[in-house]
Amino acid sequence: MSNEFSFGKTVASSFEQAVEAVTEALAEQGFGVLTEIDVQATLKKKLDTDTRPYRILGACNPELAHRALTAEPQIGVLLPCNVVVREGDDERVHVEFMDPQAVLELVDNAAVHDVAAEVRDRLARVFDAI
Repeated sequence: MSNEFSFGKTVASSFEQAVEAVTEALAEQGFGVLTEIDVQATLKKKLDTDTRPYRILGACNPELAHRALTAEPQIGVLLPCNVVVREGDDERVHVEFMDPQAVLELVDNAAVHDVAAEVRDRLARVFDAI
């Protein structure tokens, strides 16, 4: 499960177990979850629409974010790194990571590219851990 802006996989766990496992694996790589958007609940509340479980976790590693912001102050519009945990139509749970290298290629700054590579490596370790 990958494309030009993300990478991911299907996991053999419940939705809530996957959210917990991803959060723990992120923490092991120095990321905290700054935001957690429950898309399913939001769409139910705002549109009275029933959808499958879908959560967006806004992950941030403070050291790496600081390096990126120091190199390019406007980079904040591309932060944090989003990780999606969702239940597909097949009722299987999918975890998808924003590829920071793809997104940060928009920035013409070698220091930012170095940070993006490190973030990508750490997210790949999260991917491997879940």
